[in-house]
Amino acid sequence: MAGYPLAMAARDLQERIKKLIVDQRLPSGAPLPTEPELMRLLGASRNSVREALKALQAMGIVEIRHGFGTYVGSMSFAPMIEGLAFRTVAGHYRGEDSLLQLLELREAVETGLVSRLAGRLPEADLLALEALVQRMEREAAEGAGLAETDRAFHATLYRGLDNVLLGEVLEAFWDAFHRVRQDLVEAPQDPRITCRQHREILDAVRSGDSLRAERAIREHFGNVRGRLSRVAASHR
Repeated sequence: MAGYPLAMAARDLQERIKKLIVDQRLPSGAPLPTEPELMRLLGASRNSVREALKALQAMGIVEIRHGFGTYVGSMSFAPMIEGLAFRTVAGHYRGEDSLLQLLELREAVETGLVSRLAGRLPEADLLALEALVQRMEREAAEGAGLAETDRAFHATLYRGLDNVLLGEVLEAFWDAFHRVRQDLVEAPQDPRITCRQHREILDAVRSGDSLRAERAIREHFGNVRGRLSRVAASHR
């Protein structure tokens, strides 16, 4: 129990440093007060300040540049996303449906967003998506894997939304999926089906038919969900 107040004090110090960043409206890359200044402002010891800064650096909130000082970090979602990916992979290997749950989260996100894109994608993005579908079709004909092209298709589809968090959540799905891909060999999908599904998503978005676009996304994820469900059942 003796360590509990210390842990509380450490979290409080982190919160006060975060409040300082917010209150002073410091942007990413801005220098923070020096260690002695933080010690004075926060009424804390050098070791306490250093430990708080190290914890905040692990979260991407600050960046410690040894010999130069401490700066506001990039505020990246990477630590959160890494935790999500790790939790998903660890749960999968414990026999949980964590990968299926992450897929359902991604399906809900993409289904909700794709209708906003129907008929609104710039020509440059449509051309890029067309090139990716054609590449996918060539890879299928050659018997090559489609995973990276599939990944690029979804990243390109949503890049016009300029939503960093969405992009990183999608990356978390792909990272988790990639780490357990050896388990999915038991239930491969015909690459021609994958190509057809992505062609349908593109055609629906290009046509401006939001309901058709939603159906196309749901069909695509329905097939992936079926594969994951079969793998999960085989491990029970």
